[in-house]
Amino acid sequence: MALFDYVAVDTAGRTVTGAVAATDDAAVRKTLDRKRLVPLSITPSTSASSRVERAPSGKPGRLGSKALALTTRQLATLVSVAPIEEALRTIALQADRPMVRMILETVHGGVMSGRRLSDAMALEPRAFPPLYRAMVSAGETSGALQSILERLADRLEMDEQVRGKVITALVYPLVLAVVALGVIGALMTFVVPKVVDQFESMGQTLPLLTRLVIGVSELMQNWSWLFALVIAIGALGVAALWRNPSFRLTIDSLQLRLPLVGRLTRDLHGAKMARTLSTMIAAGLPVLEGLTITARTVSNRALRCATETMADTVREGGGLSSAMRRADVFPPILVYMTASGESSGRLEPMLDRAADYLEREFATFTAVMLSLLEPAIIVVMGGIVCLIVLSILLPILQINTLAMG
Repeated sequence: MALFDYVAVDTAGRTVTGAVAATDDAAVRKTLDRKRLVPLSITPSTSASSRVERAPSGKPGRLGSKALALTTRQLATLVSVAPIEEALRTIALQADRPMVRMILETVHGGVMSGRRLSDAMALEPRAFPPLYRAMVSAGETSGALQSILERLADRLEMDEQVRGKVITALVYPLVLAVVALGVIGALMTFVVPKVVDQFESMGQTLPLLTRLVIGVSELMQNWSWLFALVIAIGALGVAALWRNPSFRLTIDSLQLRLPLVGRLTRDLHGAKMARTLSTMIAAGLPVLEGLTITARTVSNRALRCATETMADTVREGGGLSSAMRRADVFPPILVYMTASGESSGRLEPMLDRAADYLEREFATFTAVMLSLLEPAIIVVMGGIVCLIVLSILLPILQINTLAMG
């Protein structure tokens, strides 16, 4: 089956263009006739027709977060003025990166072969995550595809902005930490041993701090290979255990109990779930489907189990807020606002407000922590360098005191 571009005239006399997946020109004409279009020209498509149905051996492509956000925004804008197949074709033609163009051509081919947009996106599972495809499917089912795509674009762009701010804020502290560790390693490996040689020739008892620094320096010189080996073996062991579901569940449960990390993890999951459920409800789909879809996308096993338990409770006829309260892993503000939305019949806007609040809290907390990271690194590394320098100066001062005495 190949892809053909066509130029045709509709019943109103307007010229329309598009593409059809068919075996030959005659099949294209039959398809256009069913659509009540009169063909003016039919030519083989310049896009790779073999990608209409991706070969099983072909490796699915992957969109970056920025490319996915941009594609979603363009699609949300174009579907309001053009058919889906035209919108996909236009976005694919103007894509700068070959991988993005190939992925969009595959989705376009899937739509032209009769698939729904969400089903066509499933041809590229690495490019379009399950939650993304589920929301697109919800928009198609309810007839609110444009609004769903706009919501997805807003969320993806917000995530990209937060990610960019975090990366920008981490660049300087990371560079500072690497430079400081390099300076400390050079001092301990090259400077301290030469100073030690001078002190040992004098036959004096060295201060405790100096002896400790010398011991660490000797360990770094003589046994660094052993430390590297132990770290490598430990990393391989943890990687092997990480494949065990019980071990993952234990670690993820412990993560939720940590003072700061646990709170951030719960807030992020709560905001994501609230945003997803709000979008699903706006599209006219049941809460149960939103919970089921969200549970499959949660990386933390403990939170995933809690979300699946919530879905079972809702399936049995329980309320969403009572299921959240029973799970005992969600922020109290989310539980309270969900209960308020259920009682007032305004669940969708209340979930949106809860998601906004949790995302603002996360952004504020992250900004504060990142602002404290740089001075903390300076203080810690400066303290270590100070100890090394002091361990060198103390024997010199001791020798001067003995000489003056």
